[in-house]
Amino acid sequence: MLTSRALVRGLKSGFWRPLSSTSSVQAAHVKVPQYNNRLDTPLSDVPFVRNLNSEQRQLKEKEKGPWTKLTKEEKIALYRLTHELTYPEMRRGSSEWKTVLGGVFIFLGFSGMLVWWQRIFVFGEVPHTLSDEWVEKQTQRMIDMRINPVGGFAYHWDYVKKQWK
Repeated sequence: MLTSRALVRGLKSGFWRPLSSTSSVQAAHVKVPQYNNRLDTPLSDVPFVRNLNSEQRQLKEKEKGPWTKLTKEEKIALYRLTHELTYPEMRRGSSEWKTVLGGVFIFLGFSGMLVWWQRIFVFGEVPHTLSDEWVEKQTQRMIDMRINPVGGFAYHWDYVKKQWK
């Protein structure tokens, strides 16, 4: 009784509030444009590199001039300032399927080991009522008793010829 009162008082006093994860969660700024790599939106709102160093600033100044004076490496560097990935890089698949397939195989292996362990240590011998002789005797007894003669078991037995119809 006393411990339950102390627990209720502790919960009411807010002792647990700082320990919960909801008090430290902050919402993301959705009004600020963000960079994203998506095939359906090829031109994002902001460039990939926002804070340029001195080399990148010089390259941006050189970009304002004629593009025939730019080398191939400079054009690629300018592209990489604006975009992180090219279309072929975005379309390239990941290796995540290997992890998923590995997890499935681990799960199947563990399940198989569990079934094997149960067959050896949990389940006993097969009951004698499942032996062929027992099933044959039980079937003959059901036929002799004419169990469900209208549409069931005995319906499929020919009592004149003593064989299945």
